[in-house]
Amino acid sequence: MDPTTDNAGPSGNPGTARDALEALRAEIAKAVVGQDPAVTGLVVALLCRGHVLLEGVPGVAKTLLVRALASALELDTKRVQFTPDLMPSDVTGSLVYDTRSAEFSFQPGPVFTNLLLADEINRTPPKTQSSLLEAMEERQVTVDGTPRALPDPFLVAATQNPVEYEGTYPLPEAQLDRFLLKLTIPLPSRQDEIDVLTRHAEGFNPRDLHAAGVRPVAGPADLEAARAAVAKTTISPEITAYVVDICRATRESPSLTLGVSPRGATALLATARAWAWLTGRDYVIPDDVKALALATLRHRVQLRPEAEMEGVTADSVINAILAHVPVPR
Repeated sequence: MDPTTDNAGPSGNPGTARDALEALRAEIAKAVVGQDPAVTGLVVALLCRGHVLLEGVPGVAKTLLVRALASALELDTKRVQFTPDLMPSDVTGSLVYDTRSAEFSFQPGPVFTNLLLADEINRTPPKTQSSLLEAMEERQVTVDGTPRALPDPFLVAATQNPVEYEGTYPLPEAQLDRFLLKLTIPLPSRQDEIDVLTRHAEGFNPRDLHAAGVRPVAGPADLEAARAAVAKTTISPEITAYVVDICRATRESPSLTLGVSPRGATALLATARAWAWLTGRDYVIPDDVKALALATLRHRVQLRPEAEMEGVTADSVINAILAHVPVPR
């Protein structure tokens, strides 16, 4: 995804909306070095009204990436540090007694925002993890029997550490399936790491994105126009069948105990459609499906223990399936 403009404000026009969303990479690059695939994945999730799980070792700018995206998108953002003692009401909000009016009033929690950064989500118990289920699926929060709608757009960007398991609570399959994409944040290349250190030596402060020059290049109007355009992107019956064949192949793989559900197939079709529009086409091709298959499916499958012991990964299984499922012509 190559930026075609350095500054495109909110407009509501589909063509300008694409330019504005493409400009995000250049804007976020002022704060985050590299990580273009993760930036693209976050934009795809916004277009699909989905949520993202970011996985990477500490210190690879997962939190900074989400903060830079919020600053470049002119969206309200809140951060929750998930800890073992965090309660569901700390996320959703609760009823508070007002002594002056002698009545209970609802105090909204941090989930009432456009972009919620759920930092280290696997460090909190399942009871608190599940407090996000309704918000992620229904885009509302029910407190004391009263449903309260969340703002639009609404995206949960959750982070987790893949190498530290002590004191963590792995996300159950039901919650993993609520995430549209699982993006892996790799360690930077040698040159990217040199660039990071050079920036810090020159005074870059990751806590002050405004000083780093990050400015809004898109807004809610651009997102709305982009989503409308994505919905008009053509999907042929052959592409639909291709997505179904890929997902059905995961259910028959001898390396997996759990394959991709129909919800996962729907997600892959949606992300491929968004990617096709971002690349400038109004129709989906097989390469769009392949481009988003790993990020959309890797967290929706479960490896057999014996396959895991042999070094098989979810990514390697999906790549093998992509290599064997016939591509429509």
